[in-house]
Amino acid sequence: MMKWTLLLFFLPACAFFFACQSPGKDDQPEGMVWIPGGQFTMGSNDQKSYEHERPAHLISVDGFWMDITEVTNLQYKKFVEATGYVTVAERVPDWEVLKLQLPAGTPKPDDSLLAPGSLVFTPPNEPVLTLNDWSKWWRWKTGANWRSPEGPGSTLEGRWDHPVVHIAYEDAVAYCKWVGKRLPTEAEWEFAARGGKQELVHLSDADLSMDGKFTANYFQGSFPNHDLSQDGFKGTSPVATFPANGYGLYDMIGNVWEWTGDLYHIGYYQRLSRNGVSRNPKGPEISYDPIEPEVKKYVTKGGSFLCASDYCSNYRISARQGTAFDTGLSHIGFRCVK
Repeated sequence: MMKWTLLLFFLPACAFFFACQSPGKDDQPEGMVWIPGGQFTMGSNDQKSYEHERPAHLISVDGFWMDITEVTNLQYKKFVEATGYVTVAERVPDWEVLKLQLPAGTPKPDDSLLAPGSLVFTPPNEPVLTLNDWSKWWRWKTGANWRSPEGPGSTLEGRWDHPVVHIAYEDAVAYCKWVGKRLPTEAEWEFAARGGKQELVHLSDADLSMDGKFTANYFQGSFPNHDLSQDGFKGTSPVATFPANGYGLYDMIGNVWEWTGDLYHIGYYQRLSRNGVSRNPKGPEISYDPIEPEVKKYVTKGGSFLCASDYCSNYRISARQGTAFDTGLSHIGFRCVK
């Protein structure tokens, strides 16, 4: 009887031990790195953080594989060629779906306006006096999509190693399924972005340009009209241009925002903070943003080439935003995990 009791005790412990071990190199998927998992404090209580980053709370995640870089234009091209997939930005908008995200009674626009397209960053020619009106620098362009990032006439020539953009949530999910992967949870993404550091890393302009060398692709100058491009880029940069973090992951800060698999709810962190340690959280069951309450949103992380010290300063690991599920933009991409 004693030996069976000992065996029953030993087996769960043994299973836990092996589950926590790093896989061998023979098991490593191409282009991915093992993130060992662990416990950390997610979010921020810093005064520089936004309300939806607070309060900081304890999280535990299991180990997982993560793409070393953001998915590139070339990788997405191979997916499209193999499957015939058509992205959201390339489809004619469905008014019956679109009106569900608008206030009740919003009249249907003329059919000529319901054309495939996406939101393109279009810097104005002069300074913007108030930075709370994003329509000053974002333009809806018919014909803009992942193949033509700036609209009709633009191409990916010379940018095949840049992160793919104008990708809506379902476009990212479709690619992940094709390669046998998935989007990271928000908790997995933030844990991996720390690069093995348990303490919260608040990046400043000084951190992003050390010893005269830039460590991320972000906006230098006066946003949105005057980008000095001191880091060498006015838009996206080739993946792995800047130094990797402690796990060997590139562009976890800057270049493009990255989709996660978690719905966005402005009060989600408040709820998690009451749980003690939350293990492998997968986001709230419903989405809610008081600014756009009708719109279903998912969390995007990491900031982008448009993050500036005089605007959003979202080149922080705890930074997060809610992005409409059917929206593609010039500065949103993704990477996969498994």
